Amino acid sequence: MVLWITGLSASGKTTIGRAFLEITKDSGAQKVFLDGDSVREMFGGDLGYDENSRIKHIQRVQRLAKFLTDQGIDVVVAALYSNQEILAENRKLFDKYFEVYLKADINFLKIRENKSLYTKSQSGEITDVVGVDIKWQVPNFPDLIINTNILRPPDELALEIYNAIKVKTDI
Repeated sequence: MVLWITGLSASGKTTIGRAFLEITKDSGAQKVFLDGDSVREMFGGDLGYDENSRIKHIQRVQRLAKFLTDQGIDVVVAALYSNQEILAENRKLFDKYFEVYLKADINFLKIRENKSLYTKSQSGEITDVVGVDIKWQVPNFPDLIINTNILRPPDELALEIYNAIKVKTDI
């Protein structure tokens, strides 16, 4: 199974993904967490942040997830870039796929962010920030939408995801 968590930067993808792993660690299934930033580092940071590089990066994440699921390992993905074609491809690639969209207002995320991406973008220090320079594409068919403008504990959100997956699949 692949749990694909997407949302803008600072929406909580990594935190919630890790919380999901924690609450499901005793389920018996092997799980791997693929965080977009970590995968980027794993490949030596050879890609930029422009839209084409982001697509290549997410395709790498897809291929890694496919490689792992083909070996019977469940994968939790925390990935920023949302592209309708890529998300549609996920549904074709993975037999068991569950997509979560962490919805948050960008003005709220600017306050909450810890990487200063939005601040650096506004000052002109960096470019190619999704939601600012690159249009954010809201997922068309997420299995679950969580509003992260409302602050809730990550383990509570992870449990919400877990319960929604149980209803839809046979985990």
